[in-house]
Amino acid sequence: MTHHDSVGAPEGESASATREPPVGESPVPVSDNVLAMVSVDLDEALRFAQETQLQLTATHLRALAPDGSRREWPLATPGLALRLADHAGVATLDLLAPGTLLARWRFTLAGQAAAVRLVRLFEQRRGRAGQAAESAEPEAGEAVDTELQSAPSTWVLLRLGRFARPYRMQLFWGFLLTLLATGATLVPPYLTIPLMDDILIPYQNGKPIAPGEVALYLGGLLAAALVGWGLGWARTYLLALVSERIGADLRTTTYEHLLTLPLDYFGGKRTGDLMARIGSETDRINVFLSLHALDFLTDLIMIGMTAVILVSINPLLAVVTLVPLPIIAWMIHVVRDKLRTGFEKIDRVWSEVTNVLADTIPGIRVVKAFAQEKREADRFRAANQHNLQANDRLNRTWSLFTPTVTLMTEIGLLVVWAFGIWQVTRDHITVGVLTAFIAYIGRFYTRLDSMSRIVSVTQKAAAGAKRIFDILDHVSTVPDPVQPVRLPQVQGAIELRHVGFRYGARSVIRDLNLQIRPGEMIGLVGHSGSGKSTLVNLICRFHDVSEGAILVDGQDVRRFAVADYRRHVGLVLQEPFLFFGTIAQNIAYGRPEASRAEIVAAARAAHAHDFILRLPQGYDSLVGERGQGLSGGERQRISIARALLIDPRILILDEATSAVDTETEKEIQKALDNLVQGRTTIAIAHRLSTLRKADRLVVMDRGEIVEVGPHDELMARQGAYWRLYQAQQRQADDEDKHQAELAEVASVAIALEAHAAHPAGDA
Repeated sequence: MTHHDSVGAPEGESASATREPPVGESPVPVSDNVLAMVSVDLDEALRFAQETQLQLTATHLRALAPDGSRREWPLATPGLALRLADHAGVATLDLLAPGTLLARWRFTLAGQAAAVRLVRLFEQRRGRAGQAAESAEPEAGEAVDTELQSAPSTWVLLRLGRFARPYRMQLFWGFLLTLLATGATLVPPYLTIPLMDDILIPYQNGKPIAPGEVALYLGGLLAAALVGWGLGWARTYLLALVSERIGADLRTTTYEHLLTLPLDYFGGKRTGDLMARIGSETDRINVFLSLHALDFLTDLIMIGMTAVILVSINPLLAVVTLVPLPIIAWMIHVVRDKLRTGFEKIDRVWSEVTNVLADTIPGIRVVKAFAQEKREADRFRAANQHNLQANDRLNRTWSLFTPTVTLMTEIGLLVVWAFGIWQVTRDHITVGVLTAFIAYIGRFYTRLDSMSRIVSVTQKAAAGAKRIFDILDHVSTVPDPVQPVRLPQVQGAIELRHVGFRYGARSVIRDLNLQIRPGEMIGLVGHSGSGKSTLVNLICRFHDVSEGAILVDGQDVRRFAVADYRRHVGLVLQEPFLFFGTIAQNIAYGRPEASRAEIVAAARAAHAHDFILRLPQGYDSLVGERGQGLSGGERQRISIARALLIDPRILILDEATSAVDTETEKEIQKALDNLVQGRTTIAIAHRLSTLRKADRLVVMDRGEIVEVGPHDELMARQGAYWRLYQAQQRQADDEDKHQAELAEVASVAIALEAHAAHPAGDA
């Protein structure tokens, strides 16, 4: 297909067909790293056509036609924008420049998820291409929720269809059972017509009752009830099973996607809010699917079938029945929007309550240490009160709506009675027909009232679904390439080539160049805020560079699958994090399949084996949440054993010994000496003396490298490193002097105390 995007493009922005470089070919330009891709399967006439590939790279948006021709638009083009819309099962993607439609592509909703990802990544890359003012990204450390604050639409529930697709056969049988069960419940009112007109009324007029006919009709009523019960049970059970599986898939997919999001996403989110989304919101959607959606479907079928029966019995009476419907429909339309926005606000307010719990329970030691129990209780009470007020406002609307709908249905039933009696007196209908009509009308209005009540739970589910899809629609700023380069083995050569990184408009790393040989140990030093930790995060690929490239063994790290790359990177942090579980499980976190012998060997190399054996259950001793029950040095040595076990080729040490005492530091240093053997190591250390064994020291200042070299060479230069070292030595001397003074004061105090207890005359 080549004519679907025939809308003109600016001169020079398209390219003729070119050969795509083979995967793994080196070197590979960053611009050829495909970050997202959409298959366009419709032409301008909305007919299925041979697929065009839309590809997003770090620098261009590219369209590859089936005939091999290729068009590209640079992301740095001023005012370039992508707009995604969908209608009636067809999605449209427009590429716009100021006042110009550059291209338009149409495709089925099968490509919707991929298109959402492409648009999100496009907007992020546009911000990095020089539109810092337009991107309005937060400064580092800002907790800003970047999700769209648009009101949730009920149509968001249709997006759950992708989770229902694997169960379409079960859903089909569930729909069929619903149809049959509803039909069975409509049989009894119809049998009342002959019971009234052919048996009861003639009996009042002196005609004897035929027992066989009575038994036949009563048997029909019993059979309809039994069939309706059996079909209803089968329908409810089948659809409940399906909805539970859809809910489980939704939870799993959301959690798995959450784990793929970058660290900066979590910096702008509260733990309690994310827990509420994956927990309570998915439960609410699950309840809606298993109960209320089924009831809504049953109600819809019941109303439709009842309307057909009513029209077949008496069209004029059926029209009178529908009098309250327009009023009820108008009320639902008015109330729906208030309910939808109200329920979303309640969800956000409820997350405030869970946020307080998520803050205080893990931090209970700090709360108690500073005697802030009352303050946290007041904070919880205020959040709970806010939640109560939001619910009260919504309940005022809902409490008026539901009784009003009930009143309208009662009035409608009264109108039918009055009109029906008038029809009987005119001999237009029989008493049996009126009785059946009233029975059907009762069911009709009951279902109508039930449907109006479902408005509430539907809006709750829509609000919850929006919050779930806010997570699922968030595209990682550290994306996996569409065609990743395989990474079977890593030598550990690292090259930083003109690396730059920005937090929003603030530049943190600028034009940084460095080559690290395989097996070399590099020490990163510099003042706080010089960019050391940011550089390490870039090498770990917790963030992607804004400019330049980081190459490992000659390949840009953005060409690797993120998980594949990080398996070769070991990380030991200043504050080691341990999970609730056994010592052995924490050591084997990176390699759950490791044998006990391998775990013990790693612990021995990390100098952790001895203290582990002193624990009550040894390697099977439970570690409390976040490692409570172990000292800081013990936690650190377990984290070193965890890094040793995965045998990484690249090792990152981020202030691994800064939070422990001198004696513990010696033990950890022995473990680190075993850890760095034969690995490319990048170490950040607060104490410069701990980096004496580094092959080279890299001195950073304000995001730039100012000095590189061994310790002795840098000391001889008397430059930035020498000044840092001298300042730290003076600080150490001052601390030693202060300690000596304290010791002297203590000794004098002891002497005076001894003299007071034993005066000279006592001898």
